[in-house]
This record gives sequence, structure tokens and C-alpha cells, in this order.
Amino acid sequence: MQLIAMLTMLIDHIGYIFFPQDMAWRYVGRIAFPIYCYALVQGHLHTSSKPKYLLRLLLIAVLAQLPYNLALDPHGLNVVFTLLLSALVLVVLDRFPNPWLGLIMVAGVSVIMDYFPVDYGAYGLLLVLIYRYTQSYWMVLGHLLLNTFYLFYSGWVIQMASLLPTFIIVFVPAFWGHLEKRRVPRIAWWSFYPGHLLILALIKLYSN
Repeated sequence: MQLIAMLTMLIDHIGYIFFPQDMAWRYVGRIAFPIYCYALVQGHLHTSSKPKYLLRLLLIAVLAQLPYNLALDPHGLNVVFTLLLSALVLVVLDRFPNPWLGLIMVAGVSVIMDYFPVDYGAYGLLLVLIYRYTQSYWMVLGHLLLNTFYLFYSGWVIQMASLLPTFIIVFVPAFWGHLEKRRVPRIAWWSFYPGHLLILALIKLYSN
């Protein structure tokens, strides 16, 4: 699972930077983000220390920000900030499970994420919530409805390809479980995002 997320994200970013006219790279890249969102939810549920988990996300987000600005987006905040804000929302929802307060908070954070802007914006938070609070066919339906909304709201056709990991999680659990057993070393998993962005940023700078 981790290797697939890392590889497809790398393919996505290579295509975005060096082959912007070839959308095949970007379609493959849609596989990565749902895996990271699902992994975030699993980390939230199973971590022995949520403060340390949040601090680690913050550290990765800060380290990745400059390479992200140089390689992909000069103005936005990188996707780890999306995951960090989503993780904070999960912590608050666990502590204050009132559904109305939760709905107000999610709406407020969604507006903030779209305003700044954070990579993937409110879409990322909503996908994390789908993975956290739905199971089986409801997870697929929730992801499909989310993608359909963004298809009509912002013309996000390419994001429909992101349904593939959710289908595998729900309909081929044995295969997904097999993928989850093939874990990369923690340091590689944590450092890959800022590390590969730094390398791509340097290649981009020196190739211009």
C-alpha cells in the first residue's frame, strides 16, 4: 500500500512538472491521495500517541513547504497540511461527538482549507471523514458522491480515477490486506514526500 502510494504520487508529480500535456501521468497519480487519506485514518485509530502523530505531520508539512512551492505551486500549502488539519478534525470529533457541533466545525474548517488554499482543499477533509465514518458499500457510495459533486462543482473529471483504491479496500479486502503487509521503513515513509519534492524542485530549477 505504501509503495503504491509513493510510486503513484511520484508519477503524478513528474507528469505535472515535466509532461503537463500528457494526462495519463495525472490519472495514475489519482491513486495516491486516497491511500494517504486512508492511512491517515488508520494512523488516527491505532497510534499510541495522537500528539506525537500530529507533531510528526506538522514537521513533515513544514519541511515539505518550500520544495512544494518550488516544484508544484508557488502560493499554496502542501497536502500534508491538508492531512494535518483533517487529523485535527478527527481528534476534535472524537472528543466532542455532538453531530451538530461537528457539522459546524467541519463546515468551518472546509471553508478555511479552500480559502488559504491548502492542496485538495475541503475535498481532502471530506474524503478523510468518509474513510473514518463509513464502511463497505457506504464508503464507495460516499466517495462516489463526493467525486460527483466536485465533477459538477469544479469540473474535476480526473478525480474520478481516485475511486480505484476505495473499490479495492471494499471489494478486494484480501488483496488490500496483502498490500498493507508490505510496509516500507518508517523513515522512508515519513521522508518521501518532502524528499522527492526537493529532488524534483532541483531538477526543475536546473533544467530551465
